[in-house]
Order: sequence, then C-alpha cells, then structure tokens
Amino acid sequence: MQLKDTVAIVTGGARGIGAGIARRFVAAGARVAVIDIDGPEAEATAAALGGGALGLGADVADERQAHAAVDRVAAHFGGVDAVVNNAGGGGPNSLAAVGNPFTNITQDGWDEQIAINLRTTFAGSKAAIPHLTRRGGGSIVNIASIAGLLPAVPIPAYGAAKAGVISLTKSLALELATHGIRVNAICPGFLWTRAWEMLATLLKMSEAQYADWEPRDIFLDQVKRGVPLGREQTPEDIGNLAVFLSSPQGANITGQAIAVDGGIVLRGGRTT
Repeated sequence: MQLKDTVAIVTGGARGIGAGIARRFVAAGARVAVIDIDGPEAEATAAALGGGALGLGADVADERQAHAAVDRVAAHFGGVDAVVNNAGGGGPNSLAAVGNPFTNITQDGWDEQIAINLRTTFAGSKAAIPHLTRRGGGSIVNIASIAGLLPAVPIPAYGAAKAGVISLTKSLALELATHGIRVNAICPGFLWTRAWEMLATLLKMSEAQYADWEPRDIFLDQVKRGVPLGREQTPEDIGNLAVFLSSPQGANITGQAIAVDGGIVLRGGRTT
C-alpha cells in the first residue's frame, strides 16, 4: 500500500471532507490520527475507521491546543510523517461574514473566518514541522478552496482566508524544502458540506427561483450550472489527492495549489 506504516494526522477529521480524507489514508495503509474540535465525534470517527486510528479533541485554531494534540499523536505512534490541515468551515458568526454589501460584514464575523480557515493552518503546520523534521522529511497538505483562487463575492472573508492558505503553502514549501518537507494545497470545488448547506439556504432566501427548493436540490442545480464535468466533488476525491501528495509518488511535488473542481476555475467561476 502507498502509505504503509506512515503516520498521518487529519485535522477537522471527524466528518465531511476530513472524514473522507482519513478514510483514504487508512485504505492506503497509514496509521491515522483524527483531530477535531468535537472530541467525542473524533473518537467515534476513529473507531469507525479501524486500523488503530486515534481520535483526539482539540481546537487547532488555538496554537497551544494544536501543539498538545500533535505531540500526543507523535508520542502515541512514534512520530508524524504527514499532516492534512483540513480544519475550517463556518462558525457561530458565519452569517456575519457573508457579503453583499461588503459593509454588512462585522469584525467578529471577519475575525472568526480568518481564525477558523487560516489560523488553523498556521497552528497545525507550526505544531507538525518539528516532528516532520525529526523524521527527515514528510508532507503537509493544506485544504484551501477555489474561493481562494477566484473572486468570492458572497463570502469574501472565507475567500481571503483560503487565499491566505495558498500563499502560506507556497512560503512554507520554499522554507521547508531543505528539510525534505513538501507542502501543497488542495482547492476543492463544489462539495455538499455544512458550509454549502448554509450557502444554499441563503440562496433559497434571496433568490426567488429557489423559494420552494430544498437546499440539497439548490446545490445540485449550482453543480449543473457551474461545473464543466457536471458532477459534484466528493470527500474521497480530495482524500485521493491528499494521499498521492503524501506518498512517494508525489515526492517531487511541492508548493502547488491544485483545484479538484471539475473544471470550475477554467471558466473563471462563471456558470455558463
């Protein structure tokens, strides 16, 4: 298997994209630690993964908690070889970070999006780098978004945070290359997540054509309109690439921001 005996950490791994990534790492032979702000759910997900997976509760937007959790993983498994900084998404102030007009966004909403979607990558990477260096190298995969590659008019705080993830990825890739640590970003497109459910609900409230639609159907309509390949992206799609980038097959790839989006960015975000 590609990652036999490799130790991999997935932050925000209790559900959604993170859980899909964790499943692919286990399937590739890795020993996996799931870290999530929801500790009981992280433990449940790890138990379901099997393979001796470890579930830990920690808020990786908090540098001290991130360090403590990564150190526990290293002590439990004997080291760390790969880290996927997936933790992100929404929060209690998510609606306060939605634009149109931009002047409606509150400072609390803005700061929360930066913390959840950028500081998590800072703290997770900072905690992992000493362990990866001791291994003689390894992989960091940061989950960004096509919102960091394209104008994100409805969600500018989220887009700014994910653009920051992409910039940080490139900076770390250069800094850490001499240590044998590769750093890449994956930019997912349209996946059915809690964040997309919230956005679909907003579309239902604001767009007359969607007034009687269910959020999931609104999402699928957006997929049909906006994805050239005509299919939604899945957590497993993201997980497959994260595994490849963390494996020997990805040994010469670093500093890249790769869109897994069915071709959305090729249209510049246009739906036609």
